[in-house]
Amino acid sequence: MKSSLLMNFTVNKETSTVNVKREFNASLDQVWAAWTEAEILDQWWAPAPWKSKTKSMNFKEGGRRLYAMVGPAGEEHWALADFTSITPKSNFKYLDAFSDSEGNLNNDFPRSDWNVSFSEQGDSTIVDIAIKHDTLSDLEKIIEMGFKEGFTIAMQGLDAIFASRTN
Repeated sequence: MKSSLLMNFTVNKETSTVNVKREFNASLDQVWAAWTEAEILDQWWAPAPWKSKTKSMNFKEGGRRLYAMVGPAGEEHWALADFTSITPKSNFKYLDAFSDSEGNLNNDFPRSDWNVSFSEQGDSTIVDIAIKHDTLSDLEKIIEMGFKEGFTIAMQGLDAIFASRTN
């Protein structure tokens, strides 16, 4: 079992894109399920001590996940993912946005275009993520909100899920 898993987080200001390349100590099947099944997503998608709560999810092209990030004091920040492309166990793409609890877009925040690819390498799985924003200012707004720190904590939560399954 590897003790140091790959985690690269880069920002390309010229293309308004965040790239995250992350290794997980789990099989492709396990990692794909963790990213595409609401029951597992809710265990790790929000950075601790926050929790993720899925209201609805239809993982198919044209489908949507509507979920909240719930804070320690019970505050809720709603978001949605509109799935635009799915290639099983290889890649999926979606448009991410903040919303209200009914899935109406919150236009005060930028929408981002996620491209999530999966590849197995030996006993581990690599997830390669490109998150494209319409403008540099949209990208900068997300970074200022603490995206890197929050996403890093969420990835560690997923590591803990995989570690608990192998022990």
